[in-house]
Amino acid sequence: MKTLSPTLWRPWLLLLCLMLAPPALAQSGDSPERMIRDSIDELMGQIEGRRDYFADNLDELEALVDESLEEVADFRYIGASVMGRYFQNATPQQRARFATTFRQTLIDTYVKGLVTFDYRELRVLDNQRASRQSDQASVEMEVVAGDGQVYPVSYSLRLSDGQWKVVNVIVNGINLGLTFRNQFDQAMRDLGRDYDAVIDTWAPEVGAEALEEGRGA
Repeated sequence: MKTLSPTLWRPWLLLLCLMLAPPALAQSGDSPERMIRDSIDELMGQIEGRRDYFADNLDELEALVDESLEEVADFRYIGASVMGRYFQNATPQQRARFATTFRQTLIDTYVKGLVTFDYRELRVLDNQRASRQSDQASVEMEVVAGDGQVYPVSYSLRLSDGQWKVVNVIVNGINLGLTFRNQFDQAMRDLGRDYDAVIDTWAPEVGAEALEEGRGA
């Protein structure tokens, strides 16, 4: 599989990690827009000025990102969505194990983006679209790269137990959830629908083919 050029894959690395807000910011009274805005400000505030340090101490950055996950991203929901039509026949243990594996591989794969992506500005848009359903929302933002290129980003959130949680991210028209679902489906086909084998070898990728599959969905 071809890999993306740095100008394409680095925003993915950064933006996946931007989902992660400190638990204190994910209170039920927060609006989705406020949660995302505060999430970005808080996390990037902890990284700014320390990029060189974190580049040499990725384990500490992973720990920082990992401890922020539980209250913000709904990984059970995301895992079920990525498994797609295969979720129904998976055992409860396989479902739970994939959610855990999916979460960890994202951290391991994408945390480097927080210290390598050259960005100029991160901005949550002032004019947000109203949601048609009270338990679902989207938050639009933009990332301005160091070269001036603007990457539109859309977060999908759902209300779960009184808290807004991120369940998907679309970057520059590329749907992460759909991209990973396609990869899970292909892995199931390649490995003879062996759930345990797919989970054991799961490694999310964003290559040229995945880019085309996920665009505009």
